[in-house]
Amino acid sequence: MNSDWAAKFRRTGITVVAGLAFAASLFSQIPAARDVVKPAAYASFEPVARGKELQIAVVMKIREGYHVNAREATFDYLIPTDLKADAPAGFKTGVVSYPKGTLHKFNFTKDKPLNVYTDTVVLRMPVTVEANAPLGEQHIALKLHYQACSTDVCLPPTTLPVDAVIHVSAQESHPSHAELFDKQ
Repeated sequence: MNSDWAAKFRRTGITVVAGLAFAASLFSQIPAARDVVKPAAYASFEPVARGKELQIAVVMKIREGYHVNAREATFDYLIPTDLKADAPAGFKTGVVSYPKGTLHKFNFTKDKPLNVYTDTVVLRMPVTVEANAPLGEQHIALKLHYQACSTDVCLPPTTLPVDAVIHVSAQESHPSHAELFDKQ
């Protein structure tokens, strides 16, 4: 009788350990929310002259298999993508231009598709370099707020810092990153 009990205990123990290992592997495959989106900022002029308006493009590279809600979220309770700036003295930021999302159906939304961003998305923010802006390398601190989800799980909302570097010149402006900006 003791050997039967011991054999059952070993089988149960092995099953529990295997189950825990499987659960741990699932959790280890879920990335941190801040690792799903890789943002980078680009200026439309390099350098940019004082008194000139430029654009900052924030390119969001979204991990395959994930999406973030578009700025115009489908439901009020969804967290939209949001970009904010903390401009230093000598700079004035304008209203961010968000692209339209694409409609995707997910198992958890039944028949209502969600307006989301996937793959690579470009947000644009106008910036005026005022006449008194300091010369040389300047930084505009941006904050990108989003919630990333897969078809199985939504990660906690997160805010990432994005550093927009602008080189201010006394007289010259040269277009830069033409692939991201309309003709200026």
